[in-house]
Amino acid sequence: MEYLVFRLYGPMASWGQAAVGGDRPTAMAPGRAAIIGLLGAALGVKRDDEAGQQRLFDTIVVAVKQLGAGTLLRDYHTVQAPSTDKKFTHYSRKSELAGPKEKLNTVLSSRHYRLDGVWVVAISLSQHSAELTLEYLQAKLQRPVFPLYLGRKSCPLALPLTPMLVSTDQLKHALDTEFPAIVGRDGVGSDVHTSVATDRYWLGMGKQATYYWQGELVDLDGERHDDTLTYHPWDNPISRSRWQFGQRRQHQLTLMEDR
Repeated sequence: MEYLVFRLYGPMASWGQAAVGGDRPTAMAPGRAAIIGLLGAALGVKRDDEAGQQRLFDTIVVAVKQLGAGTLLRDYHTVQAPSTDKKFTHYSRKSELAGPKEKLNTVLSSRHYRLDGVWVVAISLSQHSAELTLEYLQAKLQRPVFPLYLGRKSCPLALPLTPMLVSTDQLKHALDTEFPAIVGRDGVGSDVHTSVATDRYWLGMGKQATYYWQGELVDLDGERHDDTLTYHPWDNPISRSRWQFGQRRQHQLTLMEDR
C-alpha cells in the first residue's frame, strides 16, 4: 500500500469541532475536514470550487498519529460586527467598520487552541485517479499554491511538512515514519532522525501515541485491539460553500511507543 506521510507542527493549532454560540472548541487532533482543507490549499482548490472539493472528498483517505496534543489555550474575543444586511456584502474589515456606529454590535467568543502539538498524517487514495496522485500531492505540499496553516489562518506551520512517499503493508508502519528532530539533537554523535527524547522533553510529549483512522478496526495493523474506541465525529465535509459536514466512523487507539 502506498501512503503520503507528512508531519504537522506549530506553536498554535485549532482543529475545529461543532460550534454552538460563541464557543469555538478545538479537537485534540486534526480531523478529515482539516486535512482535506490543507491539501486543497496546497492544490489551489478554492472553497467555491464544488467539483474540486468533491474530488478530494471522494478520493482522500486520512489517518493521523498524535505524538503530542500540546496544551490547551483559551482565547477570549470581543469583536465589533455590523448587523446582517442581505442587500449589501462587506469585502473587508474596513468596510464593516465604516458604517453607522449604531449598527455595530459586539460579538463575544471563546476560541480554543492547542499549543506545541505534533501530529503525523498518512494519506492514501480510495480510488485510482490519473490527475490526483500521491506524487502530485507530495509536490504540491512542497510548493503549495495557497499558504498552509493548522486549522486557522493565525496558526502557521513552524516547520516544513517534509512529505514523503512510504510503501508498506501496514498503516501503522506508515504513521510510525521517523522525521528529523524538532528541537535538536540528544547529544554529541546522535542521529538527528532519532532525537526523540529531546522533543519529548521540550514539547511535553509522553511515551504514548494516539492513532486515528477510518475504515475497519483491523486496518491499523491487522489486529483487533480491545482498547480501540469507535465514534462518529461531525467532520466529514459535504459542502464548503454551505459549510455543511456529516458524520463518519473513526477509530482511536492509544499505544505505548517502543522508542
